[in-house]
Amino acid sequence: MPAESSGPLSGLRVLDLSTMISGGFATTVLADFGADVIKVEHPEYLDPIRAWGPFYEGASLWWKSLSRNNRCVTLNLSTDDGRELALELAADVDIVFENFRPGTIERWGLGYEDFVTVNEDIIMVRLSGYGQTGPRSQDRGFGSIAEGLSGFAHVNGFPDSEPLLPPMPLADLTAAQSAVHGAMFALFEREIGPEGEGSGEGQVVDVSLYEPLFRLFVGDVEAYDKLDYVRDRVGNRSTTTAPRNLYEAADGYVTLSASAQSIFENVMDAIGRDDLVDDPRFETNEKRVEHVRELDAVIEEWTRRRPREEIIRTMTEYGAIVGPVYDITDIFDDEQYAARDDVVEVEDPEVGDLKTPNTFPKLSRTPGKVRHAGPSPGAHNEAVYVGELGLGRERYEQLEDEGVI
Repeated sequence: MPAESSGPLSGLRVLDLSTMISGGFATTVLADFGADVIKVEHPEYLDPIRAWGPFYEGASLWWKSLSRNNRCVTLNLSTDDGRELALELAADVDIVFENFRPGTIERWGLGYEDFVTVNEDIIMVRLSGYGQTGPRSQDRGFGSIAEGLSGFAHVNGFPDSEPLLPPMPLADLTAAQSAVHGAMFALFEREIGPEGEGSGEGQVVDVSLYEPLFRLFVGDVEAYDKLDYVRDRVGNRSTTTAPRNLYEAADGYVTLSASAQSIFENVMDAIGRDDLVDDPRFETNEKRVEHVRELDAVIEEWTRRRPREEIIRTMTEYGAIVGPVYDITDIFDDEQYAARDDVVEVEDPEVGDLKTPNTFPKLSRTPGKVRHAGPSPGAHNEAVYVGELGLGRERYEQLEDEGVI
């Protein structure tokens, strides 16, 4: 039987056929909140994330985080026996995730229509570079390509620099969150529906890597449509409000944002330049955006001469909104992170005690929980195939010998 779990999704069963980041992060979010996630890997060609460093005691710390709370089994989906086992697993789940190139899983006899034959109300979440339709749907897609295609790379960076890709797999992680949303939307419709009576029907959730990032550009489509406006790189500044930037301190950097007139006035009071409140260059937000270079120079001339903590203390006393620029060392030492239990520790058989980010968001009555880090390959083969599917010992060992599991 599945390991007992708690959380708002306890009782939800998920079959994850995906590899890499987007599908894995999506299903781990579900597992964090109680879903029983069975993660499938090819018995020989394991999920590539296991080969991503950094490593500790030979184990990928990426994998430990990305696949935490999952139960891991191995299965060759492209074989006849593998297909049959996958369908047996799918017969008792609510949602199946996959992120192969469109058409691949159909060739294996594991498309949505195949799953429906064994589970008529199953929800299938499909992640791919460009989605299941369109002229590029058959192209291979990765997050970096999506970050360029979505418009993100074009606006990321400084005016005098080349476009910049993010230092983390942003497109994959954003798509993962969208996949979670889509899965929950489909589940709500199936179970509850608009009239309080669910349809009882499953459906396909089609998630691309580029569209979730594209949707974050609030107002850009409308501005281009009506004004032919094209957003360009502005560094740490904002195109809509000023001041908003990262400012150098004597011992690091601080971030500051003044998106309301009152906050701007508080900033000027804090740095002893309340005379600039009525300056024609800065008297309105529109004027401040136009003259942002001069405004930033005034603020940074003040911050450069003071340590970070003094800047934050003074600005806060005057009602300005300011914060530090942290690295991971600062995060481990920060009292706010500690008070919120944002980092928790779990015991792992491969690497020992391991700190990992806590679940989020925080629910008051049915919170999520990190039960364990990413397991070793096939760690739950016997529990799932023998204990749950009821394979006999002889058949189980035969499938192992044949490389099916």
